[in-house]
Amino acid sequence: MSIEITHVRFGSTKKTEDEIVRYKWRGIESNDTGESAKPTLVAWVDDNGKAYVGSGSSRVSVGVVKPQQGQPFLRTYADGKWTNNLVNLPTF
Repeated sequence: MSIEITHVRFGSTKKTEDEIVRYKWRGIESNDTGESAKPTLVAWVDDNGKAYVGSGSSRVSVGVVKPQQGQPFLRTYADGKWTNNLVNLPTF
C-alpha cells in the first residue's frame, strides 16, 4: 500500500516538518482515507511504507529523517535533496 499525505497538523506555532504532530492521508490504490499520529506514520514509512505528497508529475517521495538529537520526523525528498513540501500542505 502507498499513501498520499494531504493535510498536516502542527504542534506549535513553529511550522517546520519536525513540529508536525498528525497527518491526514488517502490510499493511492484503495482511495481509503485516514489520519495518523507522527510516531505511527514515521514507523510505517521507516518499515518500507510508501508515502508521497502531490500526484502525477508533481508527486514527491516522503522519507524519514533521524536527527542526532530529537525524534525522527517525515520530510519530502525530491530531485536528490530533502525538501519542505509537507509544510506547504493544508492544515486540519
